Amino acid sequence: MSSNVTVPQIEASKVANGAKPLVMVTAYDAPSARVADAAGVDMILVGDSVAMVVLGYDDTLQVTVDDMAHHVAAVARAKPAPLIIGDMPWMSFHVSVEETVRNAATLIRAGAQCVKVEGGRKRIKMIEAIRAAEIPVIGHVGLTPQSANVMGGFKIQARDAHDVRRTIAAAKGLQAAGCFALVVEGVPDIAGQMITDAVDIPVIGIGAGPKTDGQVLVYHDVIGLENRFKPRFVRRYGTAFEDQVESLTNYTSDVRSGAFPGRDETYKTSDDLAESLGLYGSQPT
Repeated sequence: MSSNVTVPQIEASKVANGAKPLVMVTAYDAPSARVADAAGVDMILVGDSVAMVVLGYDDTLQVTVDDMAHHVAAVARAKPAPLIIGDMPWMSFHVSVEETVRNAATLIRAGAQCVKVEGGRKRIKMIEAIRAAEIPVIGHVGLTPQSANVMGGFKIQARDAHDVRRTIAAAKGLQAAGCFALVVEGVPDIAGQMITDAVDIPVIGIGAGPKTDGQVLVYHDVIGLENRFKPRFVRRYGTAFEDQVESLTNYTSDVRSGAFPGRDETYKTSDDLAESLGLYGSQPT
């Protein structure tokens, strides 16, 4: 992708039509957005996964629209070239059409260029209303973390033929409602491939096998900053947690031994100041 990735560019990126697979990564602040930008990813998802990854909650249900807008704005201030996606959190698109559109607009005003909405056909009315407000929408089917309590936890979906067909139907419905792309999470590889083949818009997989139009992973998983658990679909490309522990351990040791700060990290007192304070000739060497 070139600079300033747009919704039409993403919408046209179907692997079956010759496009390269899309790369999406989460980011929740300006530093990680700058890293994602420098790495050349196509899309930055400011995900409600911030609840678990950054804020320490056990699930994604705790974050609010204001929380999401705060993190979207932090990402947007980095002015990254990738498309910025604002995740609609739980209960932000469940109560009424009017409230749904207002909440989507809040994320756009914070700096998102589109929003993502979890759920299948039951979300079509809300998605159509968001689209009518000229806000682009990405759908999300399969394992939808906001529905974890209904699903009995973070469990793989579409495990039988009936559920695969139902998920395909949901994907088609979201496309018809105006979604320009879909995220498909936590389904067997054949389901990911069949969903991808069934729609004309790009499908971004997370735990959906290799035959989708792209992949998304959580930033902290990719760099190895999150090391408490590792889902099957995650591949760690770094050792950020260990690297940061080593850096801070070395810093702690140097402070306690007196090795930090040294001459290179110290602002020297001028002779004039030392003399005026009666310290001339007694400066540290």
